[in-house]
Amino acid sequence: FLIQFCRYLFYLGKIRTIQLEYTDAKESLLQAARKAPAAARGFRIQCNKWAIIVRLLLGEIPERTVFMQKGMKEALAPYFELTNAVRIGDLELFRAVADKFASTFSADRTHNLIVRLRHNVIRTGLRNISISYSRISLADIAKKLRLDTENPVADAECIVAKAIRDGAIDATIDHANGWMVSKETGDVYSTNEPQAAFNSRIAFCLNMHNEAVKAMRFPPNSHKEKESAEKRRERLQQEEELAKHMAEEDDDDF
Repeated sequence: FLIQFCRYLFYLGKIRTIQLEYTDAKESLLQAARKAPAAARGFRIQCNKWAIIVRLLLGEIPERTVFMQKGMKEALAPYFELTNAVRIGDLELFRAVADKFASTFSADRTHNLIVRLRHNVIRTGLRNISISYSRISLADIAKKLRLDTENPVADAECIVAKAIRDGAIDATIDHANGWMVSKETGDVYSTNEPQAAFNSRIAFCLNMHNEAVKAMRFPPNSHKEKESAEKRRERLQQEEELAKHMAEEDDDDF
């Protein structure tokens, strides 16, 4: 039953990933990897591969310990290099890794998900640029992001505008001069980010507690079934004694 449940969680995570429900997909995939038997190493590797991609799509960077698990280091090596490219926001390195391990990603059926990561790589690189420069031209941004399009400056302006709208960077665009002007970085503790991080950790702990409680529960009405079995046994015994007694009375009458 446990193996079937782990498979259900794995396929549910894959379906939710395709449907862009990354948060729910991550929970399902991590639970499948955590609950899977230690002997099912191949299954656990697949769960970890999909969980790594989903976490990258969510903007998270998996810990190094995920890639150093016993018996999984070699299988997860392509995803480690991919994670490194996303972490530093290097679009050229991301392309090189995607081309280098294209056959592996195709065999794992994660190639389409990795294509989605391109936007995350660009956003991460843009965030690093915003932190490093108080003012930078859009042409230089296009060069640093290594945009290989027909009009990289216009594309860079669209990318910056979308990142500002989504709240990924705190900056403004000077259209007259073609600059991106970054605002001064304030105290992070004056924002809601610490509260959001604390809330996510609390939610993870509560979810783990609820899963543990569910795992410790007994089947419903198990005590009643036990009592009914004992009563059934007593009833059969009484019926047998009654039948013997009636048979003895019939013999005496005869």
